[in-house]
Amino acid sequence: MKKRSMLWLAALMLVLSAFLAACSGGEKAGTKKEENGGKSGETAGKPQDGGTLVYALDSSFKGLLNYSFYGDAVDDEILQLFDENLIDYDAQLKAQPYIASWKTEDNKVFDFEIKKGVKWHNGDELSVKDWEFALYTIADKDYEGPRFDNVRNIVGAQDFHDGKTDKIEGIKVTDDYHVQITFDKARVNNLDNLWTYPMNRTAFKGVAVKDMMSAEAVRTKPVGLGPYKVTKIVPGESVEMERFNDYFAGKPHIDKIVVKVIDPSLSVGELKNGTLDMTSFHPSIIDQVKALDNVNAITYPGVSYYYVGFRLGTWDGEKNVMNEPKYADKKLREAMFYAINREEWVKAFFFGVGKPVNRPIPTNHWIAAPNDQLEQYKYNPKKAKELLDEAGYKDVNGDGFREDPNGKEFVVNFSHYATQNPTFEARAKAMAQYWEAVGLKTKVSMVDFNLYYDQLEKADKSMEVFFGGWSTGSDPDPTPLWGSKALWNYPRWVNDESDKLLDEALDINVVGTDTNKRKDLYIQWQKLFMKDLPILPIAELEETMAVSKRVQGVTFDVSGKNRPNEWWIKQ
Repeated sequence: MKKRSMLWLAALMLVLSAFLAACSGGEKAGTKKEENGGKSGETAGKPQDGGTLVYALDSSFKGLLNYSFYGDAVDDEILQLFDENLIDYDAQLKAQPYIASWKTEDNKVFDFEIKKGVKWHNGDELSVKDWEFALYTIADKDYEGPRFDNVRNIVGAQDFHDGKTDKIEGIKVTDDYHVQITFDKARVNNLDNLWTYPMNRTAFKGVAVKDMMSAEAVRTKPVGLGPYKVTKIVPGESVEMERFNDYFAGKPHIDKIVVKVIDPSLSVGELKNGTLDMTSFHPSIIDQVKALDNVNAITYPGVSYYYVGFRLGTWDGEKNVMNEPKYADKKLREAMFYAINREEWVKAFFFGVGKPVNRPIPTNHWIAAPNDQLEQYKYNPKKAKELLDEAGYKDVNGDGFREDPNGKEFVVNFSHYATQNPTFEARAKAMAQYWEAVGLKTKVSMVDFNLYYDQLEKADKSMEVFFGGWSTGSDPDPTPLWGSKALWNYPRWVNDESDKLLDEALDINVVGTDTNKRKDLYIQWQKLFMKDLPILPIAELEETMAVSKRVQGVTFDVSGKNRPNEWWIKQ
């Protein structure tokens, strides 16, 4: 099975565990499981070799095509075709040996062994030194990516990051195939949270860490371990790949894969004409896709959620600091939540494949708190107005909009990411209408998707109220997204009790191996989160994928699509 979604990594990806990423133009922020048993269609006999598969993206890709540096779901879709994780994840998102296997007696010291003979696309043999290189890169003070949380807990990683030492004590390489990694303490999720994507040392030879994000090995000439190798990149437009005959798991069936960015309005026509084989799509066109005789329209439960966030503070380079007063009053945030008719909004813009959510954890995840244990915040504009009155937001000049408690003009500056998807601006404006209906003047800004999350990470002052989304992965730990030291905690929310509960849920001395104890702590955390309300959870969405009936062997489960070496084209 495929890798976990990395958008929940500590920094999503995305810790994902993390969570990664962010929502793309087609709402592909989630992992997947298919409604018809996880297959794209009935397999027609023995796999055949040959052919070209055309895979479409509905928004431009950022082009950070190395797992150590990427940060959004669009780049991740491309990466999944040509690179590999050292560890696999089953349908229950449990870690399984793959390229690497391991032993541990205490969940603190892990001894890893990798397979011999695994080849990089440039012909190099994979070594644990490539993994060590990735861990050192991410721990470097000049590293600009979001994955330090995935190495922070290795003994000595923080000291190396801070320049106190030139070695990471907890990484001990024995030979090309064996490495021992020691964590600062035993945790339930040390393995799940560990960064397990190597970097080809040859490709990055002579490149300073501070320059890696813009290097050829990331932008235009990536080197992976997967079944297909990149042959050509037109930045933001297309990526061409060819079969990698030395792929360690066996020769792939398909000759070439072409990934291209298309206008979503053209996808149905291209699917119908046979010029497109596979693409995720927005729910607004699901009926059109289902009507195509040559295409399977697949839906499957996702593990992603969407929310409205508030800029409550700033990032000081090491931690979040709650120092922004505009949305500090919880009554204001509660009022804005009660003002939203989520049932109506989800029905209008998610076209039958979404539903409201009342927590920062999707319903399909095993740690999700039961709805009846959480504040529901059902649509209640009367209550919204009462809360605003109590908080001192009143219309003092008779223009129909409320001023702030000091009598000054108050405007909700609401940002939403922009792609080629035409529904995004409409749904942002619909959200604004709910707030204006209770007297909160609102200004909507549509921000290019490739800039959007960069601005959130930098706590750009223009991003006061924002629409976002996250996907959960194998590790349920929300710390990478909502911990006080989490870069991807975009509201910059800080709560000591939250940190305490999240720490206890990982402490092997507290929960041991009892998943029920761990779940109970996460339920307590979700209750606290919804009481403090740093974001407004809006909806969770099923995932949608269109797959040509000539493409066989494609399956889905919560860990994602299966590996593309298993796909084949019916000739």
